[in-house]
Amino acid sequence: MLSTDLSWLDLALLCHPMLALLPNMYFKAQTSASRRRYLALSFFTLLAYRYFAVPSATAAPLNATQPDAPLCQTHDAPNPIAHLYPGNATGTLNGTVTILPIPLALARSLIPSQYTILTAAYRALLPSFPSDMYPAVLQAVHDHEVQAFGYLIPDFTRAGIEFPFLDLLGDGSTSFKWAPTLLMTAGHEIAIKGAQDYGTNTFPTTFEPQCDAYRSVDGKPGASAFKARSEDGAAFVDTLFEKTERMAFGLEFFRNVTNQPTFADGKTCDNMIRLFNTSVTTSIESVKGSVRAKLPPFKEEEIWDGAEGIRLDSAFIENNYLPCENFRGYGSS
Repeated sequence: MLSTDLSWLDLALLCHPMLALLPNMYFKAQTSASRRRYLALSFFTLLAYRYFAVPSATAAPLNATQPDAPLCQTHDAPNPIAHLYPGNATGTLNGTVTILPIPLALARSLIPSQYTILTAAYRALLPSFPSDMYPAVLQAVHDHEVQAFGYLIPDFTRAGIEFPFLDLLGDGSTSFKWAPTLLMTAGHEIAIKGAQDYGTNTFPTTFEPQCDAYRSVDGKPGASAFKARSEDGAAFVDTLFEKTERMAFGLEFFRNVTNQPTFADGKTCDNMIRLFNTSVTTSIESVKGSVRAKLPPFKEEEIWDGAEGIRLDSAFIENNYLPCENFRGYGSS
């Protein structure tokens, strides 16, 4: 079988010497000597044309298709744990986790009424947090080198406001996190379908930057910006943060909320195990700034000035579509 990298000129050159083996009946008008001179001249003419006149011949192989060019280049570090957990979904998450304080009464109106808010659980982690407020969480992250069983999917970005410390099982102790809505990279059908299977309301979205979780801000060392706009214009998230010296809420709080089992419609749960001790987490930066968002279940655009959080890259292990009952007593509340 001919290689698919063979051009038509290559094919002609390969077949040309076979003319010398054809019976003389096809060349009655020529002597053997003139026939040989003709074949040699035509062969070297084709050869010269192949290598000098059309240098692109090798770039147009038979049946070839040009690979898609990469749209952009991420700055994320490689997945350091894929070889350790080949049978699990693993990857890295680079981005910002921000606490968005909202009135506790507003939280109760937004969260489905069947889920009790475990106020004692978050107050134990945040003893100075106002008693009439609730800590909603904004995650704006870039998923990088997500893979399982040797299969790697393209990177994507997502952003959503989550509601942690909810009593999904009615046991009064196990904290779950409700993530009803996500902005997700437009065109990434695998990621979007994966979220929709949880019952998540997804918005195909354009992000800035396209292939990273945030970009630097000219003239402001240590500052970062992030923008997300859904294709239909119905939802958006804008953030602008600067580094701070003090971590307002404590690392244990962020470790807790990012590792709570997550649900949308409550039929199945996502077990995202966020690791804070791998080689990609070289530093965890405290940030403070502004968040502007219009995202269900909020009815209107919301603005948070002075919002605080952390900026980090971390590895994760993920177990998908598990019965939520499996997590009764999971972790510490």
